Amino acid sequence: METFDHVVQPDLNQVLGKDYKLKGKWASDFFKNDKPIVLELGCGKGEYAVSLARNDGERNYLGIDIKGARMWRGAKTALEDGIMNVGFLRTRIEFISSFFNSDEVAEIWITFPDPQLKERRAKKRLTSTGFLEKYRSFLKADGVVNLKTDSRELYDYTSALIELNELSVLKRSHDLYNSPLVDDVLSIRTFYESQFLEQGKKITYLQFRIDTQKMLTEPDLD
Repeated sequence: METFDHVVQPDLNQVLGKDYKLKGKWASDFFKNDKPIVLELGCGKGEYAVSLARNDGERNYLGIDIKGARMWRGAKTALEDGIMNVGFLRTRIEFISSFFNSDEVAEIWITFPDPQLKERRAKKRLTSTGFLEKYRSFLKADGVVNLKTDSRELYDYTSALIELNELSVLKRSHDLYNSPLVDDVLSIRTFYESQFLEQGKKITYLQFRIDTQKMLTEPDLD
């Protein structure tokens, strides 16, 4: 990973309580163009980020995860296939505010995250209010968040949060592959998604905007 120019692996002391040197400069200093930036959070092997970049040369894609052994596969594939508009950032999502400036990101993908179903771990859900407020700090005004998951519980929780906070829903399905929403982008399947489908699980999908300046409120699902 350390030999890959398209991978960034900052030390903890470079981001804890401070801004990383690429904050506000991903387009100019990393991708070296002014194309919109799209993030995949918890990217795992980077399959979705790589596929998105392969299909869309008009945007820059950045996969983010803390697990380098998994991320290596996506980074290696991008290098071998000459996909120049994708990169990888190895860090914890909790530190994401240290990496991106206001209006720097056009879109976020959250693909099959750990649903963190135990109540005491709710704040670790990547669609919890704490994380959404972080995303809001660097998303463009018309930026969108995509959640694709096999967890109906996470889908219902996120739907309730969206409704409670009056956020705009652009697309929604509790059974994606039996809906008219499926296109070349949404039909991209990761290794784990293929396993979920083989097990007969339904894939859910939400696309929404964090289009409010009010402090976000957690839903009560008891």
